[in-house]
Amino acid sequence: MGEAIGPMLASAVAVALSPLPLIALLLILASPRGRANGIAFTAGWLLGLTAVVAAVVAAGTAWNPTGTTPTWPSWLKLALGVVLLLLAARQWRERPRPGRVTAPPVWLLSIDRLSAARSAGLAVVLVVTRPNTLVPAVGGAASIAAAPTGGREAAVAAAVLVLLGSLGTLVPFAVHLRADGRTRRSLGELRAWTATHNAAIMVVVPLLLGAEYLGAAVSGLT
Repeated sequence: MGEAIGPMLASAVAVALSPLPLIALLLILASPRGRANGIAFTAGWLLGLTAVVAAVVAAGTAWNPTGTTPTWPSWLKLALGVVLLLLAARQWRERPRPGRVTAPPVWLLSIDRLSAARSAGLAVVLVVTRPNTLVPAVGGAASIAAAPTGGREAAVAAAVLVLLGSLGTLVPFAVHLRADGRTRRSLGELRAWTATHNAAIMVVVPLLLGAEYLGAAVSGLT
């Protein structure tokens, strides 16, 4: 099982560190329907991430040739690594300049008016359309599919990937449910800190993970 879990840990951490879902969840929790919408958002996130990981693991396992080491994971990691490095480069070019404030997405400004169903749908959209979440989720699932393990071990590793990748939403939500006024103020400070350092996170995480993917691809293809 370690052969499936070890290679995907960096990918799981990258999913968990994606700042936009965290900001969205913290804004939802601060809204009048914070608890209900927070539950819906967290459930939508888990559902979306589980669907992506399960699809890639199932497809990748089916593609593994019997008795040989598959090369498709290395080619996929090569492509994903290039995508991540391009994302990091674009984010660096578009980073806020000193003295300038970047306007948040329009949908983020109206997030406090969402229903529970729309909150869940938003979480799914953030999983499947945001490259900073989708690419490491696919990469981590590919690592699981390529590992020489059985179906049960792959399922456990996939569950671990989903759990670790969801810590960025599960932990703040759990803290909110049990929080007093002081702790909730800390969640507000976390939201402000994440928004302030969003550009740096969006550069550093894809850069490091992209380099890791390229190194794994080169190692697997040579």
